[in-house]
Amino acid sequence: MSSAPHTTDTTAGTAHAPHEGEWRGVDRALLRMRRLLVCGPLLLAGAVAAAVLWATAGLWALLALVPWAAAAWAWSALARNWRSWRYAERADDLLIDHGVLWRRLTVVPYGRMQLVEVTSGPLQRRYGLARLQLHTAAATTDAAVRGLTPPEAQRLRDRLTELGETRSAGL
Repeated sequence: MSSAPHTTDTTAGTAHAPHEGEWRGVDRALLRMRRLLVCGPLLLAGAVAAAVLWATAGLWALLALVPWAAAAWAWSALARNWRSWRYAERADDLLIDHGVLWRRLTVVPYGRMQLVEVTSGPLQRRYGLARLQLHTAAATTDAAVRGLTPPEAQRLRDRLTELGETRSAGL
């Protein structure tokens, strides 16, 4: 199973509309944020465990390598996961594809969208990220694109809203 190369079409912080059906990846800041949230605590736990175990149990301090090994594995797993996230705008729908072991392709017809919102929590804002959430009539078909820059999320929200209105079945 091969995946398309990760590409983003941004120049000097300005997002450009992709060509019809062109796959676009999410911003690299999402990878940095997730690595901080997952690997940071593991590395810290390993350091504390090494210090405590070395002072009290000698060679048992080698157990501190377990969280460090987990951090090393998570570092590469997070990169693979980040590369798997992509989306494509087509004439009648938006495609959202992600997953490493289990791939998930979500197709959201523009005419079925009821609400398109852009959200950004404090940590996401710190990393210059936003999340685009698409709501449809069926709760199970709601979809989200994480890791967008705020200008790209707003551009995509405006475009999807406009396309949804022209299809007149949703927004």
